[in-house]
Amino acid sequence: MSKPLIPRPKSEFLQVECPDCNKVQKVFSHSSTEVRCLVCNCILATPAGGKCKIRGKVIEPDKKE
Repeated sequence: MSKPLIPRPKSEFLQVECPDCNKVQKVFSHSSTEVRCLVCNCILATPAGGKCKIRGKVIEPDKKE
């Protein structure tokens, strides 16, 4: 079986639930900056040299196909 002609990116947008206020926010999986909750200012994701560390609960990836 051959590789696909158009490669798909490994990064995606994730819906992350804040551990403090339970609000859902979209976060980029390879973000290079610290991501904070817009409501309570809690840290949701921190950069880790590639993929970021998600501190909240991942609801589902935001797929667009």
